[in-house]
Amino acid sequence: MLWKTFRWAFAVTAVGLVGGVLYDGWAALGIVAILAVLEISLSFDNAVINAGILKKLNAFWQRIFLTVGILIAVFGMRLLFPVVIVSVSARLAPQEAVHLALTDKERYQELVTDAHPSIAAFGGMFLLMIFLDFILEDRATKWIGRVERPLARLGKIDMLSVCVALVVLLATAMTFATQAHQHGGHHADKAQTVLVSGAAGLVTYLVVHGLSGFFEARLEREQGGEEDGEAGGGRSGVALAGRAAFFTFLYLEVLDASFSFDGVIGAFAVTNDIVLMALGLGIGAMYIRSLTVYLVRQGTLDDYVYLEHGAHYAIGALAAVLLVSIRYEVNDIVTGLIGVTLIGAAFWSSVRLNRATAG
Repeated sequence: MLWKTFRWAFAVTAVGLVGGVLYDGWAALGIVAILAVLEISLSFDNAVINAGILKKLNAFWQRIFLTVGILIAVFGMRLLFPVVIVSVSARLAPQEAVHLALTDKERYQELVTDAHPSIAAFGGMFLLMIFLDFILEDRATKWIGRVERPLARLGKIDMLSVCVALVVLLATAMTFATQAHQHGGHHADKAQTVLVSGAAGLVTYLVVHGLSGFFEARLEREQGGEEDGEAGGGRSGVALAGRAAFFTFLYLEVLDASFSFDGVIGAFAVTNDIVLMALGLGIGAMYIRSLTVYLVRQGTLDDYVYLEHGAHYAIGALAAVLLVSIRYEVNDIVTGLIGVTLIGAAFWSSVRLNRATAG
């Protein structure tokens, strides 16, 4: 099972490392490996969250996630996204941005750094909405009861998550964004950029998640009669197909993109070379995709019931880190450790629960 699920990740690792050596010598081997580890550590919580969503899809759409989805993840976010950032922020044609990335790597990194506030605001708000919608929902299973029970009661207020997210966005714009970074002796106020980008992230979440939920609910209604008539109660859930699956897939891709922001930005601390960046981050992305499928097929989320909670807490922490990073630099090691620690704690709590239940 392990080999079958991760064989493509192993193959991509071999090709990526060899490609790095052929492109820039043996020194590139270490850079690509470091970037791959960076991506895996920063995106481990992504695999847990994706698994919770992917298990709703039928086999066909799970394969789409592994084929078309990985192409979007690797070539879209890890290769084209840094170029698009520079192209939009510096108002350059895409071909000029590529030329700049290959010929003037220092200037390219400077332009990406200038675009960081808008990236962080968009990704931070998207991830914050995921966390809020999870923590404000009344769930049968609660990990940290003293925190989750009162929040679940508050979650009965309509649109509370959106209101909280907007308050956080305004607070971010008035604090972290108003004290601008210094560029060439001039202070640039980032408040408007943060507000617009954050609002775009919020709207993106509402549209994609809303459409996915709408078609999922309609599919469940259409198949509800059939399931009610099955002996023994039939399946416990509906494997999504058609438009419901398409919008769920789209939601997964936007979610993956939001998780990718910190990895792409953090990669510039290792190298300015977009080719090595794409190779390293692409290897990491492949492992995250394979890990997602492994969690689904092994039923790990059902066996370790608090794992999804830990991943969502990690998402909340990552959203906070992205928003804080608009003004302050946050070390990628800290970001990675927060996610791993929270998921590790949730896993251990699940193990203890399983032992207590078995006993």
